[in-house]
Amino acid sequence: MKYFPLHWHIGILACWLIISVSCTQPRITPEVQTDKAVALFPDYTGVTFPSNIAPPNFRILEEGDEFYTEIGNKENTYITIRSKQPSVTIPAGQWKELLKHTAGNTFFIRISISQNGKWTQHPDITNVIARSAIDPYLVYRLLYPGYELWNQMGIYQRDLTSYKETPLIENQSIEEGCLNCHTFCKNSPETMMIHIRGKAGGTLIRRQGNIDRTEVKAPGMNNSGAYAAWHPEGRYLAFSVNEIQQYFHSTGPKAVEVSDSESDLVILDTETNTLITDTAVYGKKWMETFPAWNPSGDMLYYCRSKAINKKTPLDSIRYDLYRIPFNATDESFGPPECVFNASETGKSISFPRISPDGKFLMFTCSDYGNFSIWHPESELYLLNLETGNIRNMEEVNSNDVESFHTWSSTGEWFVFSSKRLDGLWAHPYIASFDNRTGMAGKPFVLPQKDPDFYLDFTKTFNLPELITKPIEYREELIDGCRNNRGTVSWKTK
Repeated sequence: MKYFPLHWHIGILACWLIISVSCTQPRITPEVQTDKAVALFPDYTGVTFPSNIAPPNFRILEEGDEFYTEIGNKENTYITIRSKQPSVTIPAGQWKELLKHTAGNTFFIRISISQNGKWTQHPDITNVIARSAIDPYLVYRLLYPGYELWNQMGIYQRDLTSYKETPLIENQSIEEGCLNCHTFCKNSPETMMIHIRGKAGGTLIRRQGNIDRTEVKAPGMNNSGAYAAWHPEGRYLAFSVNEIQQYFHSTGPKAVEVSDSESDLVILDTETNTLITDTAVYGKKWMETFPAWNPSGDMLYYCRSKAINKKTPLDSIRYDLYRIPFNATDESFGPPECVFNASETGKSISFPRISPDGKFLMFTCSDYGNFSIWHPESELYLLNLETGNIRNMEEVNSNDVESFHTWSSTGEWFVFSSKRLDGLWAHPYIASFDNRTGMAGKPFVLPQKDPDFYLDFTKTFNLPELITKPIEYREELIDGCRNNRGTVSWKTK
């Protein structure tokens, strides 16, 4: 039998007492009840959380000498925290217990504040724990909002059940190449792509356990493939090939403008490294961009505008929503069809994304152009593909930018980029979605360990994509950038 010194036992007991006290404090008795609601930062009030989300730590936005917080459901109070600081850090173990026992029901956050020795209890804050979980990992690009520090960016993976963030690929590790878009096939890390510009440039394609670096540019093409979407079967990748221009303004609300001067659509057959296209989506008359497949893979949605020239005013460029049939058996296209003529309403659309059940298409709507991240007026819209009804998603939009968005694999959640906190940096917001009604819940910003994280963090979250499992091939991605760059050719029939 092994014996330990007495001071070891005392130390262990002391640690246990500290942990216990920090998680469960003696109850206080408020002298005053008030009807004044307490504001929190971030705003975790009246929202629906996934059943596997990390603790949503927050700061109480009220003055006080001491703060007492209880969190629980109608059966039990799981967490009590008493502190002289207004920051509330929720213990992970107790939070998981609350999640387990509250799925499908509401829980309360009950806050009392002491001033001059008197405790005042505020009305309960009520939130919901959903029965459903969200895909547990989020992949995003972190970069500074301007272009001056373009060489300091990376693609990262965040565990949504905790606060762990893992770098997947950073441009310092690939000769300071410019990391661009990334996308996955049906939310799976097993099939993905990353587009890179620079010395190590090309498109990294991971499929069937292998990573290849490919230049998606066939003879006669002016530009390489950039924005991509995986066919649901995982063989084909639809690309837009864009000539992108950047404009900088010294005054006005839009300091940066980005626009295509030309763009077309191609489809890469990843088994043969050949490209497929059609004159309906490739030519000088129109600009096509942002491809998106429906779940059955027989229809390709995209944005289309009239072709422009050097004299075309930027604020006159408007994109409509189109779709074109695609037959994977013989790799043929059908006639294109306009789904939503946004330009007739004085609007322009970008980022069409279809829900996994094929019932809804979410897109971003702005006044002009398609780089909506620079447009404060940009908002999320929802198209019911069964009824044709289109509506502004007022329940999730704000007075500032709402832009890129991604569905969870079940369609019960989506994540989108918003600049609502400060107008400068885009942050990832999560919202529940009811596919029976087509309505979303109140969005909440991605929880962080430090409640003040978003006040101090000076990088923008770009292209948030949900995945069902972690990416575990980081070194292979970096090695893939050093592989010989493969080429593609036009497919002949």
